[in-house]
Amino acid sequence: MSKKRVLTGVTTTGTPHLGNFVGAIRPAIAASNQEDTQSFFFLADYHGLIKCKDPEQIHASTLAVAATWLACGLDYEKTYFYRQSDIPEIQELNWILTCTCAKGLMNRAHAYKAAVAENIDKNEDPDHAVEMGLYCYPILMAADILMFNADEVPVGKDQVQHLEMACDIAGRFNYRYKELFVMPQAVVGEEAVLLGLDGRKMSKSYGNTIPLFEPEKKLQKSINKIITNLKEPGEPKDTEDSTLFEIYKAFADENETAQMAQAYADGIAWGEAKKIVFQKINSILSPMREKYMELTANPAQIEEILQFGAEKTRKIASERLQKIRNAVGIRKLK
Repeated sequence: MSKKRVLTGVTTTGTPHLGNFVGAIRPAIAASNQEDTQSFFFLADYHGLIKCKDPEQIHASTLAVAATWLACGLDYEKTYFYRQSDIPEIQELNWILTCTCAKGLMNRAHAYKAAVAENIDKNEDPDHAVEMGLYCYPILMAADILMFNADEVPVGKDQVQHLEMACDIAGRFNYRYKELFVMPQAVVGEEAVLLGLDGRKMSKSYGNTIPLFEPEKKLQKSINKIITNLKEPGEPKDTEDSTLFEIYKAFADENETAQMAQAYADGIAWGEAKKIVFQKINSILSPMREKYMELTANPAQIEEILQFGAEKTRKIASERLQKIRNAVGIRKLK
């Protein structure tokens, strides 16, 4: 029985936060431990160039993201853990798919349409400041996925269109040349979106995140900043509209969650509730934080792991690319 291939990419433009851990990292690592699953995890550094123009940030984020996944328990020997830029076959496939993809498909991409709409609202040329990286992003994403014939790709709702485009591109290639690509399925996670300090979705763009591995004292200060209402100690509190409760629930087990809900009903003081939330989250993150600090202090160790992953991954990629090359007519003369 062949294993299901699941592929996950993380853009190297920032430092992972609690929302990333709950919504992506934790469930992805758990899924990678299933016997029927073959997992591919990659650092999407070429994708990072689309939005980030700071070379040092790209470099630093690569270290932070790699160390985070490893510290959270990713088994790099059991999975395929690699840096996108270490697999040149992906870029060659990117060009082959670019020569197959219809321009009209790219015109419909949400990110491009949003950029055009913003320019029109400002009475600018529709394509003002739109770079080809943004425009062609879905093709590179398709190459990431189709290179390994991934069966499933965990994504947020905003990325579902890109999976649909990957299927369109794959179908067009299969029809024109040869049936080489499977149709990848988007898997939208069931995990609740973690709320940030201000009650909105935790996101770097909102500036409301809690970094995953910040020191204990900073973690406690961040939790103390979570917005609550003005109810006094002794007054019953509602869990339904409580950002603090939602964050706690993402880390607590069922029994602990029920106890906190009862404490809310009994009128727990916000300061005491925040202390409990900090203690719970810190107890989970503390051993991971220690491992993260060890890894980031030794970048050479991470590089060695990434090179191990690249060598293993390229064996699959080179074999796949040879079949694709043959299909399009790029082959040795005989």
